[in-house]
Amino acid sequence: MVSKFTELGIDCADPAALARFWCAVLDYEVQDEDDGTVTIGPRPDARGGSGPSPVPPMLTFAEVPEGKTVKNRLHLDLSPADRGQDEEVRRLLALGARRADVGQGDESWVVLADPEGNEFCVLADRCP
Repeated sequence: MVSKFTELGIDCADPAALARFWCAVLDYEVQDEDDGTVTIGPRPDARGGSGPSPVPPMLTFAEVPEGKTVKNRLHLDLSPADRGQDEEVRRLLALGARRADVGQGDESWVVLADPEGNEFCVLADRCP
């Protein structure tokens, strides 16, 4: 047997606000909301049929008292599904992301940070 990646937990100050941001980024919806925790995942129509296809991971945002202090040791890589990288970066900036410099230099990906400063990358040419 093996394990399947089904959920990523993200500590944050404002789970509801960060969940709204990531729902807009990924076209997800809130799946569960409980005292200080919000879980988001793909819309039912985006999950496809009942075949053995991969299950997109859910994201769970949990409220914690401490703030982010250093660069993430784990981050998300996003692949624009229906537009080019430049257009997707503009869309994400309009949603509240900001450009981030983690020492990446001149690379094909663009590093952004979500509203709470969590870095993520927008890839140039890898399609899901």
